[in-house]
Amino acid sequence: MARRLARGGHEVVAFNRSSERAVALAREEKGITAVPSLAELADKLSPPRTVWMMLTEGNPTEEALQSLFSVLSKGDTVIDGGNSNFQDTLRRACACTEKGIHLVDVGTSGGIWGLEKGYSMTVGGAEGAVERLRPLFETLAPAPDRGWGYVGPNGAGHFVKMIHNGIEYGLLQAYAEGFDILRSGTDFCLDIARIARIWGDGSVVRSWILELAASVLSRDADLGSVRGWVADSGEGRWTVFEAINRNVPCPVITLSLISRLASRRDESYANKLIAAVRGEFGGHEIPQL
Repeated sequence: MARRLARGGHEVVAFNRSSERAVALAREEKGITAVPSLAELADKLSPPRTVWMMLTEGNPTEEALQSLFSVLSKGDTVIDGGNSNFQDTLRRACACTEKGIHLVDVGTSGGIWGLEKGYSMTVGGAEGAVERLRPLFETLAPAPDRGWGYVGPNGAGHFVKMIHNGIEYGLLQAYAEGFDILRSGTDFCLDIARIARIWGDGSVVRSWILELAASVLSRDADLGSVRGWVADSGEGRWTVFEAINRNVPCPVITLSLISRLASRRDESYANKLIAAVRGEFGGHEIPQL
């Protein structure tokens, strides 16, 4: 993100907990100055300062914000562009308000392709603070008038991003299951990478995720070097928990999360028990290790 801001003509001051990375970034890109501490970062910025945090949710974000409190002043703004839980954002916004600091939460999507294609951003916070930051968002987005927008008060940006990631879980699961069924159609000798490319134009299931799947499958359709162990960032879980709390059914997202959990178990005790009990009541064959 710092690279894209610098390329957009913004002067960027970069700090990283591993200072070598910030120094390397400054060497690679004009318009970026690396500093060794948050205190020096604050000194380099002209008031009202804007500090964009891009950190893992939880303690890393919490600790950085607490550290910033000691170097920032009233009227400054902190942007949290990471995947923070919106409940944490609401709490942090209150702490910032007590110190006269604006907190803006930005649900950021685009991954490693954001530098090239631009980032999708759902922005939450005080409207005045967000409007002052418009040039930043217009630079980072795919286009000044596309791919970003103000969605509501503090917490809204991260709440919307949480649901975005829950939807992503369901999409990935549907594509994965569909291609698994296609791969089983050995009687048709299907080229599933080609099918993915065909669907990428004009089909109602076309998407960027499908484009990425086509790219992966064209390199190795059998995925022989990939282990079927699927992690989750936490936002899918939060989406399911929030749906339950709000009495909103979301079976597809919930099942996609459960499928990810199941992927991490080489041997499921539950499946072993089902196989054994089927043998007891029906005389079915019990698979042996």
